[in-house]
Order: sequence, then C-alpha cells, then structure tokens
Amino acid sequence: MCGELRAEDAGRRVKVAGWVDTRRDHGGLVFVDLRDHTGKVQLVLKASETAHELRNEFVVQAEGEIVARAPDAVNPNLPTGEVEVQVERLTILSRSAPLPFQLDEENVDETLRIRYRWLDLRTERMQRNIRLNHTAIAAIRRTMDERGFVDVWTPSMTRGTPEGARDFLVPVRLQPGKFYALAQSPQLFKQLCMIGGLDRYYQIATCWRDEDLRADRQFEFRQLDLELAFAEREDVLDVLEACVVAAFESAGRRPPERPFPRLAYADAMRRYGSDKPDLRFGLEIEDATEATRDSEFGVFRNAPCVRYLVVPRTLSRSEHARLEALAKEWGAKGLANLAQVSKFLSERELESFGVPEGSSGLFVADEEPVVAHVLGLLRLHLARELDLIDAEADVFHWVLDFPLFEHDEESGGWTFMHHPFTAPVAEDAERIESDPAHVRGQHYDLIWNGWELGSGSIRIHRTDVQQAVFRVMGMSEEEQQGKFGFLLEALAMGAPPHGGFAMGIDRFVALLAGEPDIRQVIAFPKIASGFDPLTGAPTPYPDPALRDLGIRLAEPPAQG
Repeated sequence: MCGELRAEDAGRRVKVAGWVDTRRDHGGLVFVDLRDHTGKVQLVLKASETAHELRNEFVVQAEGEIVARAPDAVNPNLPTGEVEVQVERLTILSRSAPLPFQLDEENVDETLRIRYRWLDLRTERMQRNIRLNHTAIAAIRRTMDERGFVDVWTPSMTRGTPEGARDFLVPVRLQPGKFYALAQSPQLFKQLCMIGGLDRYYQIATCWRDEDLRADRQFEFRQLDLELAFAEREDVLDVLEACVVAAFESAGRRPPERPFPRLAYADAMRRYGSDKPDLRFGLEIEDATEATRDSEFGVFRNAPCVRYLVVPRTLSRSEHARLEALAKEWGAKGLANLAQVSKFLSERELESFGVPEGSSGLFVADEEPVVAHVLGLLRLHLARELDLIDAEADVFHWVLDFPLFEHDEESGGWTFMHHPFTAPVAEDAERIESDPAHVRGQHYDLIWNGWELGSGSIRIHRTDVQQAVFRVMGMSEEEQQGKFGFLLEALAMGAPPHGGFAMGIDRFVALLAGEPDIRQVIAFPKIASGFDPLTGAPTPYPDPALRDLGIRLAEPPAQG
C-alpha cells in the first residue's frame, strides 16, 4: 500500500497502484505522488512518453525499488517522506477526463460534490469518514455479539404505524389500491421477537421517514436497533453505554466515563429549557416564580412562571435590545434585564436572585413552556456568543422519566410523547386514563453535547395497558384491532417484560468524526430538497408503469 512504505523498507522491490495525486516534470525525471486510501508515496520516473502523459487522477501501477531519499529531500510532512520508489515499470490502468473540481480544492459546492460523489469519495476527508463509519459499526457489532445479542433482519415493507412522521408508500401491483409503508423503525417486529423468545435482538437497521431534510436528517437512515427481554431500564442503558465506549476506543478516542449521568426530564426542562441539554457549560436557568408571587412588579407577579439566566458579564443597552429581539422571535413577550427593572423590586427579591456584581440577570415571565423554550434557546445562544462551550469535551448523559402523553394541538386530545408502546412508570399505571397529564413513561434519551442520539423505552407487555394507552389517544376498539390487532393478539399470548433502544448511527458517526452534518459520513446522500444530484432521482414514471400499479396522477409531474 502506498502509505505504508517506511525507511526500513529501503532496498525492497514493490508493486504499488493508485491514483496520480500530483505530477512534477523536472525534464529528465518526473516525480509523481501516488495515492491510495493509506496515503501517498513519491514515485521517481525517467522521462518517457508514458511519464509525460500522466495527469491528476490517472490510475497507474508502478513496479520498482524502494530507496531512501537524500537527507535534504526528506519530506517530514508525509509518513512515507523518507523513501521513494524508483520506478522500472509503469502501467497506465485508466485515464481521467478533466475534473469538475480538484480533490484538494476547498469550499467546493456541496451539490457539485454529491453530483460527482465518486470523486468526492477519493478525498482524504471522505475516506476518513466512511472508514470511521465502518470502524464504529464493527466495534458496536462486536459489543453486541459479546453480550449474546442475535442479529435479526426484519422487513422494510410493512404496515404503516404512528411513528410521528409521514410514511413512504410502496404500491403493490398484485393488489391495486393497497400500499406497503417503508418501515420508519422495526419497533413492532423487535417486540414480536421478544414475544417469540429471541430475548436479545439487534440489527443495524435501515429506516425511512418522509420528513424535511436537514443537517441530522435524511429520508433513509440507519440505526442501532436493539431489544432485551426480562430487562429493566438500567440493563438497556448499560448496553448502549458499552457500545458508545467501544466505538470511541475503536476510533482512538478517549471514551466517556461510565455510567453516564442521569437527568430527569422535568429537571432538564427547568434547569436548561431543553430535553436534550448541552452540558459542556453551566449557565443554568434559575427559577424566580415563588420569589415574585408578592412582587410589586406586575409583570413578574402576574406571570405563571418567572425564570432567568445569570450572564457572566454586564450587558450594554444595545446588547440587551438585540437579545430581547431574539427572545421575541422565539415567542417571549419581552426579556427583562435586572439592571433596568431592579427599581421595581424589593431588596428581598434582589437578594433571592443572587445575581453578582458584574453580571446581568435576564428574565422571562410567561407560561412555563414559553419560558423554558425561550431561555433554553437563549442559553445556547449566549454560550456560543461568550465562548463558554468546551469544544474538546464529550459529555454524554441520559434524560429519563418523560411524560407518557402530550397534548395534540391538531385534535385537542392526547398523543404519545415517544411512541404508543412505551410503558408507564409503575406507580403511574393506574392513572393512565383518569389523569394522563401526570403519567410518566419509562422513556429515555441519550444525549451527546446537546444532540439527541436516540431514544428507547421499557415497552408495554400487557394487553390491557396497551389498550388503555390507545383509548387515551382516542382510538376506538375497532381502530385498535384494525391497526394493531396482531400486536394485541401477541401480547395476550405470554409476552415477557422487555425494553430497547434505537440510536442513530449516522448522527453518532458524524459527531465522532467532528462533522457538521450527516451527509459527510454517508456515501451517497440526498440534498436538502430531497433530490439526488448523482442519479437525478426522483424521476417521473411513464403512464403504463403507473397503470400497472393502479395509480393515476391528479396532476402531471412538474418538469425540470
């Protein structure tokens, strides 16, 4: 391999092959940097018609002797910089047309990179990322194997289930008017594995969701999907932590210490204004609701919730005005600076806030969800602006005890917070139908530096509990049987307690690689519009093909 030759190899004959990275013609001699995935090595060729013909990205094979470079010719920037190959035989295996961009060119338009992905994959960045992807997944697989998990393949085409996103539909030629859905996750299949006695299931599953694309989202994605029978929450968390540590070690990174810290959902929302808080910095949200119940300042006294951030510096009026404009964009009615409203507050109130001299207190008074949302975003904004984030830190933690239900603004009723198969916390189970607003679920999220890597839960394993959850969501008996009859039937035939997790592989590897988005660790991604510049997909289909599937378009497809 090109990048593996060292000084101790001098005198050995070698055959190397790869791409021409650079070529320098010095008249009687031609110097070529030959590149493969291991690195580069310098070839020295006598001037010839073949040597002069070489251009960047030609694929060549060279045979010759490895020789030590002269001391003044050593290149300390290359691992192979102490040697070169004196070429005796050179074969051009493939020529290259002029390139749309150079592989070492910076700031190449990403759509152009994806259009010519076969070129982009040759770059050092993409080679590193794709191989890191493999290394991390291999480490995860070893960990799962060592713990007795069985890799089970589950169908991609299935029945649509409520997963929180639109399904991709697959028409069935043999049954016109009926559709499969591409699985948003293997959720029900892995639960059926538990009921079927496959008590430790996993797979690196490909999933599909018809959602708007963004930095951490593609139509199709992979997840580490796992499930354990006879498991409690800590059993599941232990497996995930082991996988994370194994992946870090395989990548040569210092792994996070175990066990990862645990944080209750309610605490996360109160202290950080987010269910996926970034804990690389402090700047916790403080609560002033009780301290301001008798305040003479009506804005505080009359608000259901009053909270604030202590900013470790004095803010000017213009700085505060800019932050207040942001807070209003995020939904706040205003952003009070303690320095400007202190004259309306008592000494007792000011003392209770504990804002030290040289700092600024920024208050939001509103409904609790608005306060948490605005201060959570403001906390992140200030951390970036004031350079409070330790960019070298890797902080993992769990968020636990989420609500089982949340209000569905569209229907006015209740819907699931995680998914409808999450078990309630044992002591809340009797209140599922009588007091759904205060039922906690056995749901847990894994967070890394403010990014949600994935979610899991202990599942419902009793038919009566599952039906109670469906009823809270407004599902009739007929609808339950129509959508989930097979699951209810399986739960009635000896279902063990079980729980699991799904971690987004692409998101995890992107963070492991230090990349800003998952497109940089996926070999062939789509762009934000959902278009694939490489293949030109999606494309219209001819009417005869659609007729075979029983489909007629209401409007002709857009051109272009």
